Amino acid sequence: MFKNLKFDRLKGIAFLSTLCAALAMAGGAFADDPATAAKIDSGDTAWMLTSTALVLLMTIPGLALFYCGLVRKKNVLATAMQSFATTCVVCVVWAVCGYGLAFMNGSADTGWFVGDLSRLFLHGMDVNKPFILGDGLGSAASPTTIPESVFMMFQMTFAIITPALITGAFADRMKFPSMLVFMVLWSIIVYSPVAHWMWQPNGFMAAKGMLDFAGGTVVHINAGVAALAVAIYMGKRVGNPADFKPYSPLMSMIGASLLWVGWFGFNAGSAVAANGRAGMAMTVTMIATAVAALAWMITEWSVKGKPSTVGILSGAVAGLVAITPASGYVDTVGSMWIGLAAGVFCYLAGAKFKPIFGFDDSLDAFGVHGVGGFIGALLTGVFATSAITGSDTMKGLLDGNPGQMMVQLEGICATIAWSGIMTLVICFIVDKTMGLRVSAEEEKTGLDLSQHGEMLDH
Repeated sequence: MFKNLKFDRLKGIAFLSTLCAALAMAGGAFADDPATAAKIDSGDTAWMLTSTALVLLMTIPGLALFYCGLVRKKNVLATAMQSFATTCVVCVVWAVCGYGLAFMNGSADTGWFVGDLSRLFLHGMDVNKPFILGDGLGSAASPTTIPESVFMMFQMTFAIITPALITGAFADRMKFPSMLVFMVLWSIIVYSPVAHWMWQPNGFMAAKGMLDFAGGTVVHINAGVAALAVAIYMGKRVGNPADFKPYSPLMSMIGASLLWVGWFGFNAGSAVAANGRAGMAMTVTMIATAVAALAWMITEWSVKGKPSTVGILSGAVAGLVAITPASGYVDTVGSMWIGLAAGVFCYLAGAKFKPIFGFDDSLDAFGVHGVGGFIGALLTGVFATSAITGSDTMKGLLDGNPGQMMVQLEGICATIAWSGIMTLVICFIVDKTMGLRVSAEEEKTGLDLSQHGEMLDH
């Protein structure tokens, strides 16, 4: 009896050993599958919810206050209204179709260019599973550890601030109803495709290895070039440019400060996790912004003899813009060089370049966002380092990958071409159907009264 018991025990041990081995092999197979390996992480989700709120803070009230302080008193409320109304309009557009066009996979034939309508009205979004971006149509899928609803909301705040930036170029002179239609069309036709190119794994620039961590091309070059196109199409403001003095530099300082704080969600949040890369993105964002603000201030000081409050604020925003595409890829030294270049060249773009060509970019949206975005996107290809990215392929010129410069330049050129051409087309359509610009008399009166029937009492 004891002999049989010993034999049965050996068989049991052998069976359990085989079962454990099989389970281990199955576990390894499941671990290779992003759909089964990824799990919702409460810490990552909490950080992304916080980042989403921070990025929304950038537009309302950050950008609204920054722009309001730079226009004349008679246009302050209209300028605030543009940022707030853009937030509302783009929120709805994003929920209806913009998100799907930007981040869904698209078909095998069109997925390289744009997504699809599988998330029309956010239909089919599973809030209980981690979101996996892409399905391998053109490249590997990218699993996250947050619900898709959180990812969608985070990206919505990017979709909101990008067209809101353009309002700085046509301040004081666009009809409010026309602005609303312009924002709807621009969000769908321009923003969503460019976001798909760069950030969706099937997008053609993402497949080429374009490095745009938080929106140097998608947000800033895109908005900056559109701003230039609108400014050229609409022509100059009525009146003497010497009279276009900022209403309240103090208001602009409050707005710029909110932008700076909110930008930590913009850049560090783009890690889509609460990890060391997010911490490094926050670090280089802080450093580049400080360097750019000082560089602009010193450059202006040497040219004009005095440093201005508006100048140092503009320099800080230029630094925030330039470090955006590089924030998840560069170290401290790289961020300093990027900040220095942004402070000097963005100042020169507004002070020297704009007067030479004669366009009226009211609040230097192109000079700060277009030029700053170009500097940041290009220098990402110089200073990106595998020590930060953790990848031998995600690095730039100084780390032994000169080809990255050409990839960055290709993405920059594609964005400039699409944004510039399509923005002019949208301006033409809106202008010919409902008129784009207020009358000269309405412009002299101010948009607060002519468009909204209200004005500041003091």
